[in-house]
This record gives sequence, structure tokens and C-alpha cells, in this order.
Amino acid sequence: QVQLVESGGGLVQAGGSLRLSCAASGSMFRINTMGWYRQAPGKQRELVASITSGGNTNYADSVKGRFTISRDNAKNTVYLQMNSLKPEDTAGYYCYADVATDLPWKSRGYWGQGTQVTVTS
Repeated sequence: QVQLVESGGGLVQAGGSLRLSCAASGSMFRINTMGWYRQAPGKQRELVASITSGGNTNYADSVKGRFTISRDNAKNTVYLQMNSLKPEDTAGYYCYADVATDLPWKSRGYWGQGTQVTVTS
């Protein structure tokens, strides 16, 4: 039973910045990888960025150099700093967390409700 709550979305002009936050709460053993996905109208959901518990990061090519993912393990929170936003970044952004169980070969995935990011030209 893990809950992910996103915040920080909104309406911004092209070139602006937003910072998304996702806080995990509830009963959990350990959070492995956390990440951000997005889904725009008419498009498939895509991985934007991910970060492991050890701090290794991965980014979609479309956001490299503009977005930065980070996490605060003590707070079970992941962030996505989005700079130089473009209209094509407009999408619903969803937080994801891979949570370990007591079984070393098993983990569970959890999704947040999503937060809307709209970038105007």
C-alpha cells in the first residue's frame, strides 16, 4: 500500500520552468527506481527520466539538457526540474516508483494520479 502524490504542474509559457515533485507514502520496504513518465494526447506514454536508489539517472533524448531528475531518499520524494520548456512538453506527467518487497526477486510498481503540464507558445 503505497501512495504517490505529484505536485508542481501548471500552465507556463515556452522557455519557462517548472519543478515537479512526487512524494511516496504508506507501507513500503524500500523504493528502488523512481521515474517520471508523460503522455500527451494522441501519443503513447513515454519515459521522461528515471533515477535509481543509488542516483543513476536516465533521460529521454528529447529532454536531455533541459530536465533534471533528483531524489531525496530520506523523504521518499523524487523531483523533476524542467527548464526551457517547449510546447511539445505539454502532457500529463506521472510519477512511478518500483518498490521492493520482502522477497528479493519481487517488486511492485506504483503510479501517481498525474499532474498536467501545459506549455504555451
